[in-house]
Amino acid sequence: MTDQDPTTDARMGDVLRDDGRTGLRYVRRLAHPPEKVWRAITESEHLRHWFPADIVGERRAGAEVRMPFWPEMVEHSADEMEAAGVDLADPALPGLIRTWDPPRVFELIWGNDEGESDVLRYELEPEGDGTRLVFTTWLGEPGPSGHEGTAAGYHVCLDDLATLLDSGPSTSRMGDQSDLERRYAALLGA
Repeated sequence: MTDQDPTTDARMGDVLRDDGRTGLRYVRRLAHPPEKVWRAITESEHLRHWFPADIVGERRAGAEVRMPFWPEMVEHSADEMEAAGVDLADPALPGLIRTWDPPRVFELIWGNDEGESDVLRYELEPEGDGTRLVFTTWLGEPGPSGHEGTAAGYHVCLDDLATLLDSGPSTSRMGDQSDLERRYAALLGA
């Protein structure tokens, strides 16, 4: 089942609910081939410009990875990260690659085994000369900004991914996300 407010823009994520779990599904149409989008969502040199953490480790199904936050993200979000229990001396979370099917599907568990993990799934489909990216996440325990903060964060990350692909790196994710958080709070019923 999905919940979506028809008055919001198409970039807003759809809220998913399944057996007590909450998730979000975002759809982005990108004017780049799946192979280029794949590199942007899986390679460190590209992740740095749109995702808050690197992925360190072998890229294959079943691989355990470390996900260290980029230094600029730690500097920008140190208080929130510390409140969430992230060790600022070693700001990394564990991860596990569940699905690795280049350049179509990449699924990753980000977090620990105590119910605090997010499941991130990227599905890429060719669409004309571009790619239809469907990003689905099942949310773990809410952080200090709640699920609405996580939803806004993923929204901005995907916007930054599109900007990276279209015109190069951006710093927009460092800005104020309070409007997006309010909109996602309404969608999530928070």
